[in-house]
Amino acid sequence: MPTIFLESRDNPKIKHLRGLIEQNTYRKKQGQTVLEGTHLVMAWLEKDRKINSIFTTEHALAHPDFEEIFSRYPGTVFVLSESLYKDLSTLGTSLACLAIVDLPTNTPALNFTEDTLILENIQDPGNVGTLLRSAAAAGIEQVVCTRGSASLWSPRVLRAAMGAHFSLHTYENIELEDFLKQFKIPVYVTSSHEAESLYSKNLRKQCVWILGNEGQGVSDFALKHADAVCIPQPGGQESLNVAVAGSICFFEMVRQRL
Repeated sequence: MPTIFLESRDNPKIKHLRGLIEQNTYRKKQGQTVLEGTHLVMAWLEKDRKINSIFTTEHALAHPDFEEIFSRYPGTVFVLSESLYKDLSTLGTSLACLAIVDLPTNTPALNFTEDTLILENIQDPGNVGTLLRSAAAAGIEQVVCTRGSASLWSPRVLRAAMGAHFSLHTYENIELEDFLKQFKIPVYVTSSHEAESLYSKNLRKQCVWILGNEGQGVSDFALKHADAVCIPQPGGQESLNVAVAGSICFFEMVRQRL
């Protein structure tokens, strides 16, 4: 296993790594992103996907988790000082492991007859990642993000999704008005106003779920072109976290289909 020690913050490889971690525009320009943590890196390798480079620390190299990673990754490992790694890391306490990978480029065309999750202007990376994780677990394979949503392939969303990306077809920066009417299956939005109970709907066949902004909910366009459902809340809370609400919807769908 070849290793190269990098010490300077001004090293071109460190600057490239930092740009991918911090800047969405740089990730798009380079066609790359960063996976952080050995769990995420192993999930990527288990899908037989290529890693371009790995960054870690001398202390972490001796950890058993790296043995399996290095058995699948033949390239050079870049070793950073603890202080330099902490300056780059977004996790803080996990085993030091940052991997640069290429963004997927072979996503098939959107299928308008299959289960689909649409995220409309959801901005919190944690919420986006959790929704992707729940969608994948529920068997939904298509996820569409409109403009204004958190970047699907940002390190923070990747971390929250815990590898869900790798079994999903994802589409970003799309205007809802450009494609929503093309679906040939029921479309549902979550709403607390003038909506029927989620549990009154027949969800046994393919459908579309639209989840909206954390504060403002879904747009008027989405409400106009979809069937609004609400989640009964006997406790009287005004609303649920969007990732919690979406997960409840997905698994009610799963329950009905079992």
